[in-house]
Amino acid sequence: QVHLVESGGGLVQAGGSRRLSCAASGTIFKINSMGWYRQSPGKQRDLVAIITSTGATNYADSVKGRFAISRDNAKNTVYLQMNSLKPEDTAVYYCNADVKSRSYLAPSAYWGQGTQVTVSS
Repeated sequence: QVHLVESGGGLVQAGGSRRLSCAASGTIFKINSMGWYRQSPGKQRDLVAIITSTGATNYADSVKGRFAISRDNAKNTVYLQMNSLKPEDTAVYYCNADVKSRSYLAPSAYWGQGTQVTVSS
């Protein structure tokens, strides 16, 4: 079993910054991609940013140039640095990881419990 624990959410003023962290623990052979998604009330969960095991990244158009995703493979941790925050960035942010628990098993997707980010205007 693999567990993802997010931290770093909270209330921030528009134009401010926030850094989210997500640490994976449990039976881990290899973590492929790690990513951040977000969901606002009444809306679907959307991709914010994703990073592969080799460091390639992809971002939603709405956050390009403002957010940066990174990871520390030694710590099985992914980060999301959020700058120039806007009220429309308000959402629950979820961490996702594609994990192989054993070398002979196919990878499975795991989700964190979510962390609320609220940007006040």
